[in-house]
Amino acid sequence: MTPTELARLIAGGEDSMLEFKRDDVRNHDLAKELVAFLNLEGGIVLLGVEDDGGISGTSRERLEEWVTEVCRAKVTPPVIPLLSWTRNLGAGEKDDVLAVRVPQGPDKPYALAHNNRKTYFVRVGSTSREASREELERLFQASGRLRYGLKPAPGAGLDSFDRRRLRDYFTRVAGADAPADDDVRGWETLLCNLELMTVANGSVVATIDGQLLFGSDPARFVRQSGIRAVCYAGTTPDYATRADEDLRGALTPLGAAGGRIMETSLVEQAWDFMRRNTKPSARIERGRRIDRWEYPEAVFREAVVNALVHRDYSIAGTDVLLAIYADRVEIESPGRLPNTVTASPRVCRGAGRPPLADCRVRRLPPRADMADSLGATVAVLMATMLPQCGDCAAPERVPSGGSTASSGTERRTAARSRLARRSGRRRPR
Repeated sequence: MTPTELARLIAGGEDSMLEFKRDDVRNHDLAKELVAFLNLEGGIVLLGVEDDGGISGTSRERLEEWVTEVCRAKVTPPVIPLLSWTRNLGAGEKDDVLAVRVPQGPDKPYALAHNNRKTYFVRVGSTSREASREELERLFQASGRLRYGLKPAPGAGLDSFDRRRLRDYFTRVAGADAPADDDVRGWETLLCNLELMTVANGSVVATIDGQLLFGSDPARFVRQSGIRAVCYAGTTPDYATRADEDLRGALTPLGAAGGRIMETSLVEQAWDFMRRNTKPSARIERGRRIDRWEYPEAVFREAVVNALVHRDYSIAGTDVLLAIYADRVEIESPGRLPNTVTASPRVCRGAGRPPLADCRVRRLPPRADMADSLGATVAVLMATMLPQCGDCAAPERVPSGGSTASSGTERRTAARSRLARRSGRRRPR
């Protein structure tokens, strides 16, 4: 690291990716900062810099070996840091600074191992603090070692399921046999095998995923299971709304012979809200009236399904947000993009296992209106929307940043799908 680069870092002060430490820092204090960086997005510890940004230099013998040993013995799982010296910053012999850099950890969560105890830390602004239960749960979830959807939903027994939806799914959609209505053990065995139920404290109860997919009243056990649907008159959020509804229900519809839907799922409720709050155009073709909605149904459904199955259900108190504006539709899914998924369509395909209900969907027999297991959502949006959207903008997948208002307020982000309203003109070839 050059002196100019170091001066630029120090001038910016400590933040969520930079920490200043004296040379005489204790090994577990250094490990604490590195653990917090590893559990966020990586960062740099500058050894030989005071809290106020002054250069105090380094005097510890064999400092590089000492830092490497700290990362091996005090950080679990162990990591290898990137070390970079900036030397001869002043007149003294020891006016050197060592930059200890760690990237975002691929094996989260990382812990400080000290006094025969493991402690997990996260970075919040310019401080490192012990992770809360919810934060630790999400770190394990991001690593793939904990799937929130497999957690039991206390109090949700077999009666909490909509048995009609279960039977319809297994018989009509999957073409399989289903237990008799009074065969409690048969149903519990089947649902446990599919991880829609689990055994907790000696009782068979529904999992979070089971309630999301087939619950009679999912919001009773998973309050953050719905969609907040809002329609604004203009192009920005406003207190004056044209419509504001809370959509509730299971992710799986109740069908009938011939494919007719008898009771809608959340996806159909969202599409119904869209149709009631947008205006279709129409044309006459071979003597028949053909309605054309402002947003293609296939594109809209794909975006809604993607938001519902990929959202982070461990974040309580917030639903998926469907916002209709005069010029676009935004669908916001609470939680970070899962694992290695990014906003780039090229990167998101096959980029990681979705954390929640999508896993259950893939274990069940496939159906056309559920999410694709190959991560093809962006491709579907592009292929369907672009030929129809005239001169409007292409669909976007946007990471929407949350903020830390104060200590104790968790940093939350959301993945947002943005669909621009299509015009009446077709895109020129």
